[in-house]
Amino acid sequence: MRKPELAALRLSNPLHLLALGFGSGLSPVMPGTMGTLAAIPLYWLVQGLPLGWYLLLLALGFVAGIKICEAATNAIGRHDHGAIVWDEIIGFGITMIAAPAGWGWIAAGFVLFRFFDIVKPWPIRWFDRRVHGGFGIMLDDVIAGLFALACLQGLAVLL
Repeated sequence: MRKPELAALRLSNPLHLLALGFGSGLSPVMPGTMGTLAAIPLYWLVQGLPLGWYLLLLALGFVAGIKICEAATNAIGRHDHGAIVWDEIIGFGITMIAAPAGWGWIAAGFVLFRFFDIVKPWPIRWFDRRVHGGFGIMLDDVIAGLFALACLQGLAVLL
């Protein structure tokens, strides 16, 4: 059942559809995790792109995400509602930059990103609490993605 504050969001609105991770953010349990799961097929579609194109897509997704998340926040009237998961999609994409091929690496990236997104070690928590609006929603997940990226690349070097 949809939460009452989400009644203003419409999946027919492209900004809301993207903010809600194609509906995955409407999950009654763990919407951030469901949004990250929704990112996996998107990653699968673009993983073979040359690095420059992959990074360009992430940059465009980040910039668009500021507007996307802001539009959903304005409709809901509440900052960084759990149903808004576009930031998780971009954060997971960052985690997977130049990741080795294979489902094991996708699973490792998923676990690492969710860890940093949930635990929010410094400075992620600091930015999460102090930077607001669409930019703030995106920023903490970008940083979590960078932390997870560093760990995933470290694992790739060790293994």
